[in-house]
Amino acid sequence: MLRFAVVGIDHGHTFDHVKGLLAAGGEFVGYCPQTSVPALREAFEKTYPDAPQIDREKLFADPSIDVICISAIPRDRAGLAIRAMKAGKDVMTDKPGVTTFAQLEEVKKTVAETGKIFSICFSERHCVRSAVKAGKLVKEGAIGKVIQTLGVGPHRLQLPTRPSWFFDPEAFGGIIVDIASHQVDQFLFYTGSTSGEVIASSIGNFGMPDKPAFQDFGEVLLRSDKAAGYVRVDWFTPEALPTWGDGRLTILGTEGYIELRKYIDIAGRPGKDHLFLVNGKEMTHIDCSGEKLDYFDAFTADVGNRTQTAMTQDHVFEVCRLSLEAQTKAARIGAR
Repeated sequence: MLRFAVVGIDHGHTFDHVKGLLAAGGEFVGYCPQTSVPALREAFEKTYPDAPQIDREKLFADPSIDVICISAIPRDRAGLAIRAMKAGKDVMTDKPGVTTFAQLEEVKKTVAETGKIFSICFSERHCVRSAVKAGKLVKEGAIGKVIQTLGVGPHRLQLPTRPSWFFDPEAFGGIIVDIASHQVDQFLFYTGSTSGEVIASSIGNFGMPDKPAFQDFGEVLLRSDKAAGYVRVDWFTPEALPTWGDGRLTILGTEGYIELRKYIDIAGRPGKDHLFLVNGKEMTHIDCSGEKLDYFDAFTADVGNRTQTAMTQDHVFEVCRLSLEAQTKAARIGAR
């Protein structure tokens, strides 16, 4: 049985990691209560009242723990992952797994030296049932050869809940690194690309002049030898929307297209995980709410078998590289 612990509960995605690994048959050993968001720790305590709170040094030192899950402040994730891998543990981290090129190189070096897994749980694909179904349809050839992805990742600010580091680009890595890494992951995955290039990117601050360093808009134009991709991310989800963001993905193929309305179908069908498929044979809506999330099972198997079925290590590193490059090269628009 895989035994795992949590170090860093500064983002809500930590709940996805624990829930997913428990469902895959893992044993939750405990967690370090250190956090910059006390409300998250309180929610964690209520959700997992039987899980012991353990000093992180003891967790790193415990040889019986196989995996460390990390949802710390983004700038701290790579360092914690490196410590975990050097302590003999595999790692599942929230996105972004790294916030600088120097961190990426150090993580690569540590993976090579230790042979440990550095996996980023890209929740907008790994924890979204419609995204899982889309991957199966693409693999089956339902829309022919994929030639473009168009992904949008709008988020709600929820200002009262945000810690101070949320507004510091050095802490969260910038909006492209922080959010658009999801869409970069999806571009590579659905197009079957092993590498890509950043054609253009931009970042901006349109709505928060009182926090000039903050970025509330970002966009990226991507290209590989197989396909093209466009990404838009922002912090402009209106208050009337009954969820945190209207995340969507359109996958264009030579014989049709797929559109995902991941979290809501505005003024349409209730619930989430809506998939629309249009090709030469059908135009249909698929309710993906019953689709199995397979990332956590695959990750668990990889830990035991030393394989890369959940996601290759090269894929993880390429998502990081492209996200960092797009962030670094981005033109600044909006308020200055």
